[in-house]
Amino acid sequence: KKPVERARITMEGIKGDAHAGRWHRQISLLAEESIEKMRKKGLQIGYGDFAENITTKGINLAELKVGQRLKIGNEVIIEVTQIGKKCHDDCEIKRLTGECVMPKEGIFARVIAGGTIRVGDNITVMK
Repeated sequence: KKPVERARITMEGIKGDAHAGRWHRQISLLAEESIEKMRKKGLQIGYGDFAENITTKGINLAELKVGQRLKIGNEVIIEVTQIGKKCHDDCEIKRLTGECVMPKEGIFARVIAGGTIRVGDNITVMK
């Protein structure tokens, strides 16, 4: 996936994304801190290389619970539906470093309220 400055979020996920649809993994998120951890292991990776839709900063995604909601910018609300995912058998990152962050640190969500999100938007964990 390639970074973009803004994205339109519909009730099915990110407009134009291959994973958009009426299911529980409409949007994937990964923390910048997780990407940085893998860079320290020698990987030359960037945003989107884990196929995440949204890269966050300053939120410990692994501590979120299924059912918690996040507000992104002024409009978008998503609900956490899954924490982590099993790496596929030929995960190149796991093969190169011995581990991959997605099984424990990536999260998936469904859209509660759509809108437009932009790079730099605040992300708030809702109570």
